[in-house]
Amino acid sequence: MIAQLTRSERQLALVMLVITAVFGLVVAIVGRNDPLGIHGALVALLAIVATFRVITDYYQPEPNEDRSRHYYDDPTKVGIVLAMAWAVFGMFVGDWVAWLLAYPDLTFDAAWSSFGRLRPVHTTGVIFGFGGNGLIATSFYVMQRTSRARLAGQLTPWFVLFGYNLFCIIAVTGYMMGVTQSKEYAEPEWYADVLLVIVWVTYLVLYLQTLARRKEPHIYVANWYYLAFILVVAMLHIVNNLAIPVSLGHSKSYSAFSGVQDAMTQWWYGHNAVAFFLTAGFLGMMYYFLPKQAGRPLFSYRLSIISFWGITFLYMWASAANALLTLNGAWDKVRDDATLRFMMVAAVFYGLTTFEGSFMAIRPVNSLSHYTDWTVGHVHAGALGWVAMITFGSIYASVPWLWKCKTMYSPRLVEAHFWFAVAGTIIYVFAMWNSGIVQGLMWRTYSESGTLTYSFIDSLIAMHPYYIARAVGGLLFLIGAVIGAYNIWMTIRMVSQTADELADRPELLPAGAALQQAE
Repeated sequence: MIAQLTRSERQLALVMLVITAVFGLVVAIVGRNDPLGIHGALVALLAIVATFRVITDYYQPEPNEDRSRHYYDDPTKVGIVLAMAWAVFGMFVGDWVAWLLAYPDLTFDAAWSSFGRLRPVHTTGVIFGFGGNGLIATSFYVMQRTSRARLAGQLTPWFVLFGYNLFCIIAVTGYMMGVTQSKEYAEPEWYADVLLVIVWVTYLVLYLQTLARRKEPHIYVANWYYLAFILVVAMLHIVNNLAIPVSLGHSKSYSAFSGVQDAMTQWWYGHNAVAFFLTAGFLGMMYYFLPKQAGRPLFSYRLSIISFWGITFLYMWASAANALLTLNGAWDKVRDDATLRFMMVAAVFYGLTTFEGSFMAIRPVNSLSHYTDWTVGHVHAGALGWVAMITFGSIYASVPWLWKCKTMYSPRLVEAHFWFAVAGTIIYVFAMWNSGIVQGLMWRTYSESGTLTYSFIDSLIAMHPYYIARAVGGLLFLIGAVIGAYNIWMTIRMVSQTADELADRPELLPAGAALQQAE
């Protein structure tokens, strides 16, 4: 990592880290009587550790002069490792929360372990920690290969990656201290939001700069999806998190909107975040890694463009159909390759959950499903079946390409991870579908005298076996993630230090020449 930086770049990194450490110390002093002070101290500590890390390798040999002729994959490699670490952490907390709903005493009488604090730790850990790092890492990889251009800048990718993870750390530690805006998927307070704006705008500029220096005239469709994800999420985040802090030394803030307007703005953010963070970005993954892993061209490039503009203005199923039709002639690979099977299942769940979302919007259906666990099942069909599956598949595809090895450490562990993930998803989703329908029916059942037949407690008791089933499904999915993290780590460890780096050059190829690996 440090070896890829010149002496002047190492000096600039040290300056940035020292400024960050000093800023953290100032925040710690100003907010010493508030959780803001703890976060300031945390920022200072992390910056000091990073400073010593750079100093330790400061006198390493500088990179060769031809480094600009190679793709810059170090940020992608670190991003993948961070994504898997967040996956294990976030899914562990999520399964703990699931068991809490079945057995509430698992809080151990500690405030930080209550459902209200652990639940956003789970959602932030898996959505932003796992999903966000997966998107950043794969976007860096895909953008370079499809543009035949090295990432713009040496320090900028690291600033984006580490700044984003600092935001995630501040968010989850804040929740455990009770620091929250109480907004779905937007819980972090104002100072964390400001950090994310700076990081995200830098990410957008980096992406645009790299595309501007591309050697490939055409902008491949995956980049369209990644760029839409980055641009729209920036807009959503800034508008929804407009707030006024109590003071610069206090973590608490108040929304710039009030009442109904605040609620409307929040879910304008919430569902568009689902569309552009949890859908568009991961479609960018799918449109690159699925055809590459299958060794097949896209069934219809035109359909992918129609799907892009379709998802921009309305949900549609063109991408799911395009993905599955791309696999025509490659079903033997789907049978034999668990990595490709991850992607195939993801495409199936993408089509199913987008259809289910529209189905649940029908008024008679919504009158039954609203406020029930059916919604939880729907969300996790998308989160586990679509987002996690395509991310795991993309990571399994890219790890051998990045670390220059023929296969993963253990293809059998990839197979085991796949079946744990599928089993966990099915058990979880079916448990919540059943739970939600039973809830909806019990809540609308009237006696002959016109009163409700069942009390809320009656419905809660009826949910207990389904909640246990959900926790078991989540546990299976967590076991799969642990297996995957172990397999990836062992793959990295077994790679030879003399791996050939000459295969990763973004130069234009002569007509008829073979493409580089993973291009």
